[in-house]
Amino acid sequence: MTFWIITCAMAALVAGLLARAMARGAQGAPQDAAAYDLRVYRDQLAEVERDVARGVVPAEDAERARTEISRRILALDTGPDTAAVAGRKSPGVVVYALLLVVVFAGSLLLYRDVGAPGYGDLGLEDRIAFAERMHENRPDQQAAEASLPPMPPPEGVTEEFETLMTRLRDTVAARPDDLQGHQLLATNEARLGNFSAAAAAQADVLRLKGDSATAADYSAYGEFLVLAAGGYVSPESERALRAALGRDEADGRARYYVGLMMVQTGRPDIAFRIWDELLRRGPADAPWIAPIRAQIMPVSQLAGVEYEMPQPGGARGPSAADIEAAGDMTAEDRMAMIGGMVEGLSNRLATEGGPATDWARLITSLAVLDRAEEARRIYDNATEVFAGDTGSLDIIRRAGQQAGVAE
Repeated sequence: MTFWIITCAMAALVAGLLARAMARGAQGAPQDAAAYDLRVYRDQLAEVERDVARGVVPAEDAERARTEISRRILALDTGPDTAAVAGRKSPGVVVYALLLVVVFAGSLLLYRDVGAPGYGDLGLEDRIAFAERMHENRPDQQAAEASLPPMPPPEGVTEEFETLMTRLRDTVAARPDDLQGHQLLATNEARLGNFSAAAAAQADVLRLKGDSATAADYSAYGEFLVLAAGGYVSPESERALRAALGRDEADGRARYYVGLMMVQTGRPDIAFRIWDELLRRGPADAPWIAPIRAQIMPVSQLAGVEYEMPQPGGARGPSAADIEAAGDMTAEDRMAMIGGMVEGLSNRLATEGGPATDWARLITSLAVLDRAEEARRIYDNATEVFAGDTGSLDIIRRAGQQAGVAE
C-alpha cells in the first residue's frame, strides 16, 4: 500500500509542476518579452543621447533615430501582442485535472509493462547475487523431508500387494547386490508414494551400476528425491539431475526439475528458457509437458516476457487411427502417407530421442510397412537406450512381439 501512496503522490507532484509551467508559459512569457523589448528601446534612446553629447552623431541623424525608436515604443504599447496578452487567460481547473489524469494513467500503464509489483528496489546484479545466495544456502534433503507432515497411507492397496511388497523388501535387504531387486523395489515404492524409500532403492541401483548408470537412472533418482521433499529441489537432488544432464543434456525429466529449482531460487528467467525449449521440443505426451504448461505462464510474467504458449513440436508418427483412416486410400497413397509419418518419427527419435511409447510406435509402424529388418534394428537400439528402465523395456518388448521382431 505504501508503494501506491508514494506513486500517486509523485504523479500528482509531476502534474502540478507541469501545470505551473503551462500557466507561466501562457501568462508570463509574452509579458516578459514585451518588457524586454521596451528596455532595449530605452537603452537605444539613451545611447543616441550619449552619441550626440560626444559629437559622434549629427543632430539631424539623432533626431531621425529618436523618431524611429519612439515609433517602435508606441507600436509595442498598442500592438496585437499586448491585446493578446490582455485577453489571454490561464488554463482552467479542467485542464489541470485532465493533465493529472493523463500523467497518472500513463504512469500506471508504463508500470504495468515494465514494472514488477511486489518486488523490492533491487538492481539486476543485486537480484542475481540474492538468487545465488538463496541457491547456496537452501535447506538440504533431510531438512526438507523432516519439515513435511507424515505421509498418509496409500489408498486402494490390497492386502495381497502389501504382502508382496513386504517380501520384496525383505528379499532386497537380504540380497544387497541384487540390481533387479533394487530396480523393482524403487519402482513399486514410488507407486505406493513412498518416495523416500524409492530414492534409497534407486541410490542402490546407481551404486551397483557404477559407471554404467544412465542419464535415466540419475534423473529417476533426482525425481524421487524431489517428490520425497514435497516438490522441493534440494542440493542432493540437484546433483543427481546435473549428473543425468552430464550423460544426456537433452534428458527432459532432469531439465524440467532443474527449471523448477531455478524458480525456487529466484531465477525465473532461466527456468522460463528451459521450460519453453522443452515445450517446443515435445513430445506432447512426455510426463513433464503437463506440469510445464500449468506453470510456465506465471513464470514468464516473473521473467518479464510477454509469452504465448506454443504447441509441443516434433513429428508424432502414425497412430492406429491414422492407419485405419488410410484404409479408404489406394494402396500406393496409403503406403506413402504411412511412410512419410514413419520417416518423420524415425528422424526425430534419432536426433532428439523420445519416450518408449514413440519407439514402440515406430517399431510397429515399420512392421506394417513390411520393413522387418529395419524394425528389428530399431527394436535392438531401443532396448539399449532403455536398458535398466523396466517399465520402458516392457513397452518396447510388447511392441517387438507385436511386430514379430522380439525373441
